[in-house]
Amino acid sequence: MSQLAQYIAEKRQQKPILSMTHVVYGYPSVKESLDWMATLLEAGADFIEVQFPFSDPVADGPTIVAACHGALHDQTLTVEQCLKDIGQLGRDFPQARIALMSYLNPMYRYGLEKLVKRCAEENILGLILPDLPYEQAGDLREYCAANGIDPVWLVTPVTPKDRLAFLASEASGFLYCVARSGVTGNSNHNGGEQQSLDEYLAEINEHSNAPIGVGFGIREKAHVDALKGKADVAIIGSALLDAYNKGGKEEGLKLFNSLFNA
Repeated sequence: MSQLAQYIAEKRQQKPILSMTHVVYGYPSVKESLDWMATLLEAGADFIEVQFPFSDPVADGPTIVAACHGALHDQTLTVEQCLKDIGQLGRDFPQARIALMSYLNPMYRYGLEKLVKRCAEENILGLILPDLPYEQAGDLREYCAANGIDPVWLVTPVTPKDRLAFLASEASGFLYCVARSGVTGNSNHNGGEQQSLDEYLAEINEHSNAPIGVGFGIREKAHVDALKGKADVAIIGSALLDAYNKGGKEEGLKLFNSLFNA
């Protein structure tokens, strides 16, 4: 069992589901993004998924796209400084874990082998690159195996069944399960979709020995509660950023607490 999977297993003995919050590094500024991450960790977030911004975040919806563009607009951000900053955050909050999420372009330019080694040095145990398919990630998988880092694979409700089974069986730290088709942000949960989500997660559980995280479209406590007993981690991104944009840390924290601390 990997370090990340072990962490999830131990925490799950205390909670019916864990929380992962998605924050864009550098938005609206580096300091404010780090302050927001610290606030969430103080509130009890089990994970922070830190997104290093990219100009063309193809898996993301309007809220996160706007945050990425805002972060890149009038400041120079570097992968190295991001790693240092969130590594320090992890040292300040050793009870939680941090995963790095971005797209292949900035990570490839930085150097994938260097990236994985630096993640290990900064105790960043998960690496999420949505636009890097498993079959094209041989070098990354090799680097991760050598450094104790988990590459996190994504599956969706429209992933073919044989591929879903394959990716679930290859997952180590956790498997990132997209709750519905489309980009991050919008939610159209209804009874029929919930039944479909339940069947989808049941199928994943048949094939995966790794923990399961579910994201995309989680905006209400009912969405989190519906995952209990079916998944290990609930991932909240766009809804949290919408709340932050509306009323800063106070509004964002209010939403987080309503979802996970109520």
